[in-house]
Amino acid sequence: MRHEIRHRPSYALLEVTLDPGEAVTAEAGAMVSHTDGVEIRTDRGGGGLLSSVKSSVLGGESFFRNTFTAPEGGSVTLAPPLPGDVVHHEIDDETLYVQSGSYVAAERGIDLDTEFGGTSSFFGGEGLFLLSLTGSGPTFFASYGAVEPVELDAGERHVVDTGHVVAFTEEVSWDVSGSAG
Repeated sequence: MRHEIRHRPSYALLEVTLDPGEAVTAEAGAMVSHTDGVEIRTDRGGGGLLSSVKSSVLGGESFFRNTFTAPEGGSVTLAPPLPGDVVHHEIDDETLYVQSGSYVAAERGIDLDTEFGGTSSFFGGEGLFLLSLTGSGPTFFASYGAVEPVELDAGERHVVDTGHVVAFTEEVSWDVSGSAG
């Protein structure tokens, strides 16, 4: 699987090129176009009915997912629902937490679930749940506006408004607190 992100950081488009037999799973409504020979299967996602309901109702994501498969090879172009940036992150047998509404797509083998974000995130106004993407492979997420990656050293702290957090890895410990001002 290869990818190209065009028109960054505004109105980003993600083109995923699939070799024969490869597949990518995307949020319903993310498809812009695809080449001839790409097959689309729409289902409830990988976790069954209860997991799909949980992601939809609690995580703010669509109840359905589209899986694009290219038996002979092909490409699919995807875009987030709002104008902004698309980011690629390769996970390697780990979990990536993604803010509700930011998930765009992932390799077919990535497990998507909803995680409880704690009561403090509810009082921060950002909802109670995050999406967790677990496994190994490429993932893609988006933001309304540009995405600015922040690398943290061990023990380093960085304060970000909850409305601007897009995604973070499981190594990051986090909490939500009231503003100082």
